[in-house]
Amino acid sequence: MTMASNNIQMVDLKSQYLNIKEDVDSAIQSVIDSTAFIKGPEVKKFAKELESYLDVKHVIPCGNGTDALQIALMALGLKPGDEVVSVDFTFAATVEVIGLMSLTPVFVDVDRGTFNMDVEALKKVITPKTKAIIPVHLFGQCANMEAIMKIANEHNIFVIEDTAQGIGAEYTFSNGDVKKAGTIGTIGTTSFFPSKNLGCFGDGGALFTNDSDLAGRLNAVVNHGMYKRYYHDEIGLNSRLDSIQAAILRVKLPLLDGYNKARLDVATAYNKAFKVIEQLETPFIDEKSTHVFHQYTLKTIGVNRDKLIEFLKTKNIPAMVYYPVPLHLQKAYIQPNLKDSDFPITMDLCSSVVSLPIHTEMDNDQLNYIIETVKEFFK
Repeated sequence: MTMASNNIQMVDLKSQYLNIKEDVDSAIQSVIDSTAFIKGPEVKKFAKELESYLDVKHVIPCGNGTDALQIALMALGLKPGDEVVSVDFTFAATVEVIGLMSLTPVFVDVDRGTFNMDVEALKKVITPKTKAIIPVHLFGQCANMEAIMKIANEHNIFVIEDTAQGIGAEYTFSNGDVKKAGTIGTIGTTSFFPSKNLGCFGDGGALFTNDSDLAGRLNAVVNHGMYKRYYHDEIGLNSRLDSIQAAILRVKLPLLDGYNKARLDVATAYNKAFKVIEQLETPFIDEKSTHVFHQYTLKTIGVNRDKLIEFLKTKNIPAMVYYPVPLHLQKAYIQPNLKDSDFPITMDLCSSVVSLPIHTEMDNDQLNYIIETVKEFFK
């Protein structure tokens, strides 16, 4: 084992923490000293700072990213049987909340290049029952929001952006306007799960909106449906970001752009090294969107992906498959009317994608070791 192969991880949270240890420890201790553990000043300050970073009017912190999606659907007043469109190629949380709300999930295929929602597929599934669209900014790149918003506006449909993997990414419209991921649709949602680009030390999430009336309702839903204490006007949840997590996020938020740049640097090195390997297809970068590379995902071509993963494992390099099973084949979400042939791109990706380690603390020795090991497999 070489020194470079020691302790390579998909995400190195320990090294990231050690680089900011003094500030994080101090932030945590200040909350402990204050004993303002729930709805404390740190939560309010973090919300304001994130509003400024995103250039959005309202940030509503909550317990986790899955709750954020459910809270969005609750606040929009959707009714059982209403249809909500999302992608077949994503983590289950995106559609899990649709089922929890007794809404009807409608799956669409993804774009061959970006792995994000296929706009032409979206057009084909819109019906009078379609009340919301949930595009996912998968792996760190924005979906085609200009086209999605055009469709949504034509049909008076809500758009909930799932920004769990894309916080900090920027989308450029054809008129030159630039907006951060999560601030374009009716509501944006995100997760602060520890491995995210902006992660806390537990669970956490948030919602974003420019609609002040909607923000008021979101704030009520996250706190037992209360606009006024002990007066429950909505059916709500107990989903609050605790103060210690908010304090940690306040330390990390000013570093987010630097973190995303470090991820981009790793991805750029990978792209340069792997573009000459015929059996690998490097990530497509849409000119409309920056890419914050929550994951670095290759598509294998004519090669046994599992053998590649096993080879990397023998060299102490982790590799992951996001995602091996499309949602329409998951037992919880099977719909008899859906066929594999309805989702040709998703089916291909589930059998061919592989993600390599990418994080903010990766050094050149580790990076070069991973690159040379991948190249070794294809010799």
